[in-house]
Amino acid sequence: MNYSHAFHAGNFADVMKHIVVTRLCEYLKKKDAAFRVIDTHAGIGRYDLTGEIARRSPEWVDGIGRLLKAELPAKARPLVEPYLEVIRGLNPGDRLETYPGSPLLVRTLFRPQDRLSALELHPEYAERLGRLFAGDVQVRVIHLDGWLALNAHVPPKEKRGLVLVDPPFEEKGEFERLVDGLQKAHRKFPGGLYALWYPLKDTRAVHDFVSALEATGIPRLLRAEISIRPASNPPRLHGSGLILVNPPFTLEGELRVLLPALAQVLGDPGQGRHRLEWIRGEAPAAAPDPGATRARTGSTGSPRPRRA
Repeated sequence: MNYSHAFHAGNFADVMKHIVVTRLCEYLKKKDAAFRVIDTHAGIGRYDLTGEIARRSPEWVDGIGRLLKAELPAKARPLVEPYLEVIRGLNPGDRLETYPGSPLLVRTLFRPQDRLSALELHPEYAERLGRLFAGDVQVRVIHLDGWLALNAHVPPKEKRGLVLVDPPFEEKGEFERLVDGLQKAHRKFPGGLYALWYPLKDTRAVHDFVSALEATGIPRLLRAEISIRPASNPPRLHGSGLILVNPPFTLEGELRVLLPALAQVLGDPGQGRHRLEWIRGEAPAAAPDPGATRARTGSTGSPRPRRA
């Protein structure tokens, strides 16, 4: 799909992904013990929203730009606030000029004891990332194929952490690599948190991906998605998804608040939708998520449904 992230920084997929990553970091910070974030496809870490690339493809306007202006529901606002604090801290003036990639986002959220391993294969991107974190003892930038990190860099010495897998989907086979990489990493680090990002574009590929995950037998797999428009033919990016492995017990309830709010704010008028379901795990014997409908007040319907 050629998801070169410089063109898409701050778009709806980034917003959804980064809010969830922020919630995971906030959960990990509840204990005094240190944790590590392993970011397998780290990118350059910081994106200029005023540069030529962003001007050619200003997707951030309908992503973070729209969210900053939105009136979120009362229950959603405090869940989004830590993420927005990071954005405001990087943009102290009246203009939105900078957007953090996931490495800079999580680093901003860290306490002194927490650590980041940021892996990036592209030599230019890895060099820029290294300059961004030069002298930072809490960050290790590694010029390496991120797929190797899923096996070579787990478990972290802290024994607590988040593995963020956010491939660019520039080549065929990324869904298969996600499944294979997760299986290998989970065998070595079964208690870790994992967040696997994927695009909603090819509905058949996503269906096969979810089926393959279910077949792994890995317990506690939670699927979270938002769609900003209906799927189309020919296909175009219409949504953003995360597979969450070993999610905190608080996260499902938070996502039931966040996902419909984000789908409403970020979706095309009347078209925002969301999905939240357990692929494998401990879903309670209850009715389906009542919010997995068209994201507008009073509507009903069946559930369906960037890298940094």
